[in-house]
Amino acid sequence: MRKKILLSAVTVVVIIITAIAGASVYMLDYSLASDPNRHDVDSAYKVLYHQIPDMKPWIDSLRNRKLLRDTFVTMPSGERHHAILLRNDSAHGRTAVIVHGYKDCSIKFLYLGRMYHRDLGFNILLPDLHGHGLSEGDNIQMGWKDRLDIKRWTEIAAGTFADSTHGTSVVVHGVSMGAATTMCLSGEALPDYVRCFVEDCGYTSVWDEFSGQLSEQFRLPEFPLLYSTSILCRLVNGWSFGEASPLRQVAKCNRPMLFIHGDADTFVPFSMMQRLYDAKRGEKEMWIAKGTHHAASYLDYPHEYTEKVRDFLNVATLHD
Repeated sequence: MRKKILLSAVTVVVIIITAIAGASVYMLDYSLASDPNRHDVDSAYKVLYHQIPDMKPWIDSLRNRKLLRDTFVTMPSGERHHAILLRNDSAHGRTAVIVHGYKDCSIKFLYLGRMYHRDLGFNILLPDLHGHGLSEGDNIQMGWKDRLDIKRWTEIAAGTFADSTHGTSVVVHGVSMGAATTMCLSGEALPDYVRCFVEDCGYTSVWDEFSGQLSEQFRLPEFPLLYSTSILCRLVNGWSFGEASPLRQVAKCNRPMLFIHGDADTFVPFSMMQRLYDAKRGEKEMWIAKGTHHAASYLDYPHEYTEKVRDFLNVATLHD
């Protein structure tokens, strides 16, 4: 009788472990698998033009003059990554590296490129992150490993847009996962030409963001699935959900940072902004977009957004 009970208990445990393992594989793929259509450049431009129709004549004008350039570089990992470049002859070395969001690409964020180039007088560089757009890679890295790729892109930007008279000054500006990438980068040792950061609706950590989505989308608690999936991510990708923490990284940042968030954002909860802002020491500013949902602050308030960034760059000595 005891043997039967023990055998039944073992069977139940095996079934539970197998179920958790299977669910973890599913959740990791659900969360981090790249968009299979990410190479569809034409579709990306259609999304951009649908969102902001007056982007099309601006981009068409640049293309006709062969000013909007694509570039590919090999990262230290050996992967080939892509970015869009645009020089501004009046920039005097001032350059914006603009980082896109989750399952997006550089093309869809050219509206911020236009803001920096046309309205603020900057050179611009917009990379495709690992596993996005035309860059190589299979799994989304949620901004953690991406921070090192963006560090490399700042080096490329500094070399590409160097000004012999004025030197080079770089601002890194990211939205959503791109903002998380920006904050993760901000805690690293960086060259002096990386002057400041703008984070727009970034999350405190991958753990926090996935915990919220697990509850909202699947009505599940953190334990055990978030723990097991994080362990699996460590085995597959070399990092865990708790390790990927913009909150910890921003606490180490010693350069100016502008925090932007819509107060109606529920995808990356608005409350995360205050925690990030409080963690940042030294020079910092905050702007709240009233009534704005996730990653829509510029779309809802283009003029105010531009002026807030301009004012911040003035303080950060990146603008005349």
